[in-house]
Amino acid sequence: MPHSLSLVRLLLLLAFLLPLPAPAAPPPPQKRLVIVDDDMIGFNGVPLLLLQAPDVQVLGITTTSGSVWRDTATAYALRTLEILGRADVPVLPGAVLPLLNSAEATKRWEGLYGRLVFKGPWTDYWPDGTIQDHPGANDPAHVPDLPMGNPKTRPGKEIAAAFLVRMVREHPGQITLFATGPMTNIAIAQSLDPTFAANVKEIVYMGGSLLPHQVLDGPSAEQFAREFVNSPRREFNIRWDPEAAKIVAHTPWRKMTMIPVDPSTGTQWTREFLDSLAAANTPLTGMMRTALPPGFPMWDEVAAMVWLAPDIVTKAETLYIDFETSQTASYGDTLSWTEAYRPHLGERAQRVILSVDRAKMEAAMRALYMRPTDK
Repeated sequence: MPHSLSLVRLLLLLAFLLPLPAPAAPPPPQKRLVIVDDDMIGFNGVPLLLLQAPDVQVLGITTTSGSVWRDTATAYALRTLEILGRADVPVLPGAVLPLLNSAEATKRWEGLYGRLVFKGPWTDYWPDGTIQDHPGANDPAHVPDLPMGNPKTRPGKEIAAAFLVRMVREHPGQITLFATGPMTNIAIAQSLDPTFAANVKEIVYMGGSLLPHQVLDGPSAEQFAREFVNSPRREFNIRWDPEAAKIVAHTPWRKMTMIPVDPSTGTQWTREFLDSLAAANTPLTGMMRTALPPGFPMWDEVAAMVWLAPDIVTKAETLYIDFETSQTASYGDTLSWTEAYRPHLGERAQRVILSVDRAKMEAAMRALYMRPTDK
């Protein structure tokens, strides 16, 4: 018995003297999953910012026609990923044409209700002195040489809408979907799988227009203001495919955030901002300084930064949103109501961003752009 007590005492003494094992390291935080659906043109937009965000994993980029034809948007997406060293991110081509709208129907509409200026690749009228480049040829299969170099990588073979459905099924309730072009691919995905939207964590889209007004001075701001000065409810992403936008507006998303044109009028790419990136000296910042012309509003960047840096938002409202699809003068226009006035015809509540703090937004963007591109 005494021997047993001595052994117990010895074990207790050893346990007291020996160092405790180090606690297990906490698991790394799970990255936020996103997919970007876009009509990419140039070296800017949502993908750059999301790819540079350390807590975000971009599962893929799906492309659609809009500002340019789908194949041109696909080339821009592939080349962007090459420059960033992120060819691991798949690019999936989607819709070439809208669900119903067409060049012929648009021309007929213009004969009744007046000329549109920017019509994406259908643009046939370009006022003298326009600063913005013409969007390109009428042939969807023609992909011009890109100013930033042509891609060597190839897109995936899966159709964009099928990829969207598959990814959301594999990651239910985890994916934020960014729609920064016309919403044709997303409408098709929802039509393929009626449970698609219910399994998306959130949709953030750049589109629509409420009551934008010119905020900044200068020729660029004046020229972009002419798009909405007489038609404040018309915006290109929606006008290209109003039927797709209407499907998306009536779909039961868990959460929906709308970035209309309105907050972008207080933003603008400037030479000062682009040159402020020089110190990073990365492939990204070098390309931005040479390939991105100053003057454009930061349309899609607002959508990315509202999600990445929510404190930039200075004004937002909850509104019920729909889009006009009757072949009248308001075809493609944005419709909006507060709770008391909505018609109860399937429109859904959305968080609508109306203004942002430009200085805060640019500071957050600068920090992301200047991160090493190999991280």
